[in-house]
Amino acid sequence: MAIFLTNGGAALAPVDNSDAIDEPGVGASVANMRTTYQTPTDGELALEDRAALKRVAGLSTELADVTEVEYRQLRLERVVLVGVWTDGTAQEADASMAELAALAETAGSEVLEGLIQRRQKPDPATYIGSGKAIELREIVLATGADTVICDGELSPAQLVALEKAVKVKVIDRTALILDIFAQHATSREGKAQVALAQMEYMLPRLRGWGESMSRQAGGRAGGAGGGVGTRGPGETKIETDRRRIRERMSKLRREIREMKTVRDTKRSRRLESDTPSVAIVGYTNAGKSSLLNAITGAGVLVQDALFATLEPTTRRGTFDDGREFVITDTVGFVRHLPTQLVEAFRSTLEEVADADLLVHVVDGSDLAPLAQIEAVRAVIGEVVADHLGDTASASPELMVINKIDAAGDLALAQLRRALPKALFVSAHTGDGVATLREAIAGAVPRGDVPVDVVIPYERGDLVARIHTEGQVQSTEHLADGTRVVGRVPHALAAVLLAL
Repeated sequence: MAIFLTNGGAALAPVDNSDAIDEPGVGASVANMRTTYQTPTDGELALEDRAALKRVAGLSTELADVTEVEYRQLRLERVVLVGVWTDGTAQEADASMAELAALAETAGSEVLEGLIQRRQKPDPATYIGSGKAIELREIVLATGADTVICDGELSPAQLVALEKAVKVKVIDRTALILDIFAQHATSREGKAQVALAQMEYMLPRLRGWGESMSRQAGGRAGGAGGGVGTRGPGETKIETDRRRIRERMSKLRREIREMKTVRDTKRSRRLESDTPSVAIVGYTNAGKSSLLNAITGAGVLVQDALFATLEPTTRRGTFDDGREFVITDTVGFVRHLPTQLVEAFRSTLEEVADADLLVHVVDGSDLAPLAQIEAVRAVIGEVVADHLGDTASASPELMVINKIDAAGDLALAQLRRALPKALFVSAHTGDGVATLREAIAGAVPRGDVPVDVVIPYERGDLVARIHTEGQVQSTEHLADGTRVVGRVPHALAAVLLAL
């Protein structure tokens, strides 16, 4: 199969891509994408690179063996993906497009084509340039797509201009992620956070025409026109919509603040209990929920989908030495996480700032695991600085490479060299989970202190509390009381020392 890249009326030389495996599905596409041009040298981009709109092979997720009736029931949106490659390697650009295809699939779309244009920066008018927008229109017509998804955040002007050029709906990466969050939010707080983020994104992008742009006459100005019923505040309909959205956003912020108070109360109780707190963080779909189940035996939702977890899930566990701990599964991150989502989910992400230990889970089977680590650490740093102050640092981090059963030997060897202190596990098969539990037990601070006290016989209630709340290593009955050697929480130790 040969792919031709066009530059206006001139055709560039065909590139042989016959060794690519043509299989449907995003999983196959990640393995089969081929770069069809040379990476430019330092300096300005080559002319053909600037003009090229490269087709990414194998991104199609078109369904096979589906009847017309079944297709009408599914009603999947048929989408074409478009990206602009400004920096980095060709592999990174292809990986970003593969991730966009996975996001589109999660949102309920059928990916027909994936296109990348090499530019020094996105076009300020139409994101890909007016000429390439015309070519994109031809691809939309040829494939029958009804939506174009851009791998980046488009300004309101770019959105309008590109929609006019391709004549179908155009959305960007931010809107796509917001849509996925809206589908997966289940709790009251999660729905409120997603709604706030969507409104913050929507407000500068409201558009109107026809009646929505007609203005009501204000005050006496309507006296010469329609008379009674036409005099109003002098707003257009779109101005009224903006005002209502702002009012709704204010109400949502108040609700989120109230829910944050409840969450802070629960978190403060956990912090006062001297129970070690562990937070699982990582990229979306890295296997965090599966790892939580493997460590604690909890039955939380596990799904091979992006952003399956939007609300923190906290479970209690016990180490092999009898100590208790709490572990929280947090919201997954993604490259270029929309600012609106970071702001809306800040109260949720504060679980990370208060944790005694961060278990950073990385998908070992991903094409760019080190890029995932950078994206996660960037968001964590921002949240910690906002919650604890600019001088604060994140909690100790335990790096865990998950899905080793699905990763290749070469990829695992490269990760072991890049991350020598990381642990390699498989939450699916259980390989390495026992070692991970031991590492967590050794990394979290002990919430108890050693004691060696003699308790009077009339204070048998304290002996019972030591057996219930602490760990008893030995007991000895003396003439003036019971000698107990063991470890107890700080609060109980203070009571024993006061005897």
